[in-house]
Amino acid sequence: MNNDAGTHRHGGDRRRLRGAIAYLAMLVVVATVVIPLYFVLITSLKPRPDIYTQPVMWFPDEIIPDSYTTVFTAVPFWEYLRNSVFITAVLTVVQVVLGVLSAYALVFLRFPGRHAAFLFILASLMVPKEITVISNFALVAQLGWTNSFAGIIVPLAGVAFGAYLLRNHFMSLPGEVIEAARMDGTPPMKMLWRVVLPMSWPTVAAFTIITIVTEWNQYLWPFLIASNEKVAPLPVGLTLLQQAEGLTNWGPVMAGTVVTMLPILVAFLLLQKQMIKGLTAGAVKG
Repeated sequence: MNNDAGTHRHGGDRRRLRGAIAYLAMLVVVATVVIPLYFVLITSLKPRPDIYTQPVMWFPDEIIPDSYTTVFTAVPFWEYLRNSVFITAVLTVVQVVLGVLSAYALVFLRFPGRHAAFLFILASLMVPKEITVISNFALVAQLGWTNSFAGIIVPLAGVAFGAYLLRNHFMSLPGEVIEAARMDGTPPMKMLWRVVLPMSWPTVAAFTIITIVTEWNQYLWPFLIASNEKVAPLPVGLTLLQQAEGLTNWGPVMAGTVVTMLPILVAFLLLQKQMIKGLTAGAVKG
């Protein structure tokens, strides 16, 4: 009896210790995310002299919105916002559609070279995008697409990650449902819309959210291609905002950062459950 009681007590102590470690790890992760966000927000609300005060003032005496006024007046902010919305919307639609169709073909259609095509997709995921920047830029310049939406959108429209993610999910779908649809003579596109997608909306939604966040924050490629405010997105506009001041005035830059990330932050907070459900659906079924 004493041994059982001691074992139970030690087991309870280990569970409490694991729980405490888990909570500590969670606090570290939350602090890692929240502290930089707070620093950006509070810097955007400081008077200019307080921004450069050493040590850093985490709780300034005065809060002013002047930096946000500068964001909307020093650069054509609304044009940059419009461009970002357009580029993100087009890329999201293109990548989701191509990702769904590519994954469906890789899983449910039989054609020569199917496995080689999937290996090629995996290989493309291992190549850093920076390696292809020079060749893509040369091609876009030869096509005359610099300072155009086509020059920004077309090179970013690849769907390797989406095809990989959705393929893995489609492979986890109940095989008996797919076979029943095939035995009923369901055409491929009808099976996609009536059978496969209704069981896959959480994963498709997760991929959509990931795509929106990724494309909204694209900087390097649009910065190389677009120097005109008629096509440049918000991240590039923030760079021009910094240059417009003549020197780095971090207040407007931080204010622009807050305004830029706010739509994505709100979207993520509203849709995070759907995203987590979609990313874990395949793992749970497996």
